[in-house]
Amino acid sequence: MIEARHLRVLRAVATTGSFSAAARELGCTQPAVSQQMKALEAAAGTPLLVRAGRETRLTEAGEALVRHATGILAGLAAAEEEVAALAGLRAGRVRLVSFPSGSSTLVPTAVAAMRADHPGTRVSLVEAEPPRSVEMLRAGDCEIALAFRYDDAPWGDLPAGGGRDDLVVRPLLTDRLVGLVPEGHPFADAEEVGIGTLAEEPWIAGCPRCRGHLVQVCETAGFTPRIDFATDDYPAVVGLVGAGLGVAVLPELAVESVRPRGTRAVRVTPAVRREVVALTLPDLARVPAVAQMLDHLAAAARR
Repeated sequence: MIEARHLRVLRAVATTGSFSAAARELGCTQPAVSQQMKALEAAAGTPLLVRAGRETRLTEAGEALVRHATGILAGLAAAEEEVAALAGLRAGRVRLVSFPSGSSTLVPTAVAAMRADHPGTRVSLVEAEPPRSVEMLRAGDCEIALAFRYDDAPWGDLPAGGGRDDLVVRPLLTDRLVGLVPEGHPFADAEEVGIGTLAEEPWIAGCPRCRGHLVQVCETAGFTPRIDFATDDYPAVVGLVGAGLGVAVLPELAVESVRPRGTRAVRVTPAVRREVVALTLPDLARVPAVAQMLDHLAAAARR
């Protein structure tokens, strides 16, 4: 088998005209050059060099191999440089997929820190709720997916393919859900409200997954919520509550990401929480840029 180190020696011999000169250029001994040339000729199955006195000439096969060696070694050098750049975070990319409240709270801080530390690494973002974000990760459409699950929901509610078993899970934070009521509401100044006391209120619900969870929590408390408005847009939820059109339960991250004008946040019981995580695949977790991005997301969550 022809090896790159043999091609480098052959090119040095062709350039300098002798084994001894090639050895000096390569920083090795003349016997080492001779040994590698014998190995290369054995791999090629034909003589590559002809020695006439002190002169060393290439055979026709040797000339052909030197021509190809130039391109091969140049390509290998370029590949080594690109890999070194990726490993050293001087280049590369990380594609993020996040749910909206994560996009507006965790992602900006993490991406800004990543760009400051490694300006050569490109980071992009698209939005998708789980389980769609996890499907995108498994399909190769991103390197990191931000996702969440409620504390009483199994990871099995993520798409088929092993649940979380085939994923690397980086816990970020536990996000508590809070009640949102209009200013002037009877519970606006309350520190804590049992969710059952809101049974007769009109409700504004969020994304389909959050709506399903809201119905489940309310039914556990003994009632089915009357959902008058449903929207995936958190500012719209806040606006509807602020206009006095109903009440809502939102994650704290979502409340933090908007300006809740005309509303008051109150603690609801029983406490409902969701676990926010960053997900990637085992092979991707070993890529330096992905590992660094995960670290920055965790740091943003701690802050």
